[in-house]
Amino acid sequence: MQRAKPAPQALFFDVFGTLVDWRSSVAREARAILSPHGFDLDWLAFADAWRGEYQPGMDEVRAGRIPFSKLDVLHRRNLERFLPRFDVNGLPDQVLHDLTLAWHRLDAWPEVPAALARLKARFRVAPCSNGNISLMVDLARRNNLPWDAILGSEIAGDYKPKPGVYLAACAALDLDPGHCMMVAAHSNDLASAAACGLMTGHIARPNEHGPGKGEPAPTVPVDVAGNDLADLATKLGT
Repeated sequence: MQRAKPAPQALFFDVFGTLVDWRSSVAREARAILSPHGFDLDWLAFADAWRGEYQPGMDEVRAGRIPFSKLDVLHRRNLERFLPRFDVNGLPDQVLHDLTLAWHRLDAWPEVPAALARLKARFRVAPCSNGNISLMVDLARRNNLPWDAILGSEIAGDYKPKPGVYLAACAALDLDPGHCMMVAAHSNDLASAAACGLMTGHIARPNEHGPGKGEPAPTVPVDVAGNDLADLATKLGT
């Protein structure tokens, strides 16, 4: 599944699931915010339900049914859509706002900050995420992620896997797609990037959606695959 190519000049990263553990982080934040209001839920199931609305919410934008909206706006809309399933009703607006910002307080996988610093010493590094800029900045500050730029959906005005999101990231750094590598834990993201001419790097996150519920290896051809980001960094010569 490996293809030999010259080293990239820039690395673009998926963030949710690839660099940060959204599932346990959202569960932790939801518990901290909702428990004082008398709710005792299956917090991991709560996180899964919220994430389950992620792609359908973005599909509304991708299909042109609604104008482009930042992911924070979609997260709030998705939250209000699924809360009744958990019999959560009547929350003040400020609580809903704080809960929406749970996605700004996700924790990185343990090896990520140091491995990203290694990669930055050799490559330009930036997120190419569906998360909005303020969200990416907050995650970077929380987890010491040393980005050179914040790229992705908000600068493209669309959501992955639409080609324009990957190509806008390349254009922002004045690089041809063939000089850039998309790094993700999701094979569909990498396949879409490869179709735009980018190189691809896969990171295994076999437990992203719970024990054994993630990708232990890519399901599509990639240029390099790592057991985690540190392993990928080593394979990229840093």
